[in-house]
Amino acid sequence: MSESWIAGINPVEGALSNDPERVRELLIENGQRNPRLQELMERARELKIPVQHRPREQLDKLAGAARHQGIVARYEAPPLATENDLVDLLEQAGSDALVLVLDGVTDPHNLGACLRSAAAAKVTAVIVPKDRAVGLTPVARRASAGGADRVPLIAATNLARALRQLKDAGVWITGLAGDTETSIYTIDFKGPVAIVLGSEGEGMRRLTRETCDFVAKIPMPGEMESLNVSVATGVALFEAVRQRSGGQRGAK
Repeated sequence: MSESWIAGINPVEGALSNDPERVRELLIENGQRNPRLQELMERARELKIPVQHRPREQLDKLAGAARHQGIVARYEAPPLATENDLVDLLEQAGSDALVLVLDGVTDPHNLGACLRSAAAAKVTAVIVPKDRAVGLTPVARRASAGGADRVPLIAATNLARALRQLKDAGVWITGLAGDTETSIYTIDFKGPVAIVLGSEGEGMRRLTRETCDFVAKIPMPGEMESLNVSVATGVALFEAVRQRSGGQRGAK
């Protein structure tokens, strides 16, 4: 386990709501009168979590690049899940398993936004490479708006091996890429499925793409060639949600 600082009203609120036993203390900017900060202070005190007031400069330093809005929390982060946890997560989800795989996302804002969409879509797990990708930084956690506390994040030491684990467990894998004629709206996302998106600039790596059962694109009638990875994640995940809630079925 390692300690980190969570910055911002929504991320701190998410930690207090979903993982209060790991919150060690709250630091509030001197002179703050924001009613939401007052509510968080009261909740922390009810949970017996120490609350301290500190100068803005100290919070700026602890928050780093994240915007703290007058509050940071010292958080004892649990170790990220690994490939060893994947089988149990898939067994618990059964036929409802929906996995998001991010192959090399490097922008913490994008990772956070993807986690937010994943939590909203009730994703079983999000898998990222342990190396050559951004981790769960304070900026990513803030951008997730609490999503980081609601969906398991697996840091895979070998992404191709993790994808093979998914296939061995009966999960159908669809990767997103622009250079294919297949539309995601023709893919069947019912049952246990995984959706794979690549990095912001390069897309999926070759070995990742070769491991996918299908490669599909998001049709774009406009003049743009691609979407931001977090936007594409939301589109793909909620196409799966639509199908699973009774929308028209695609074809495998």
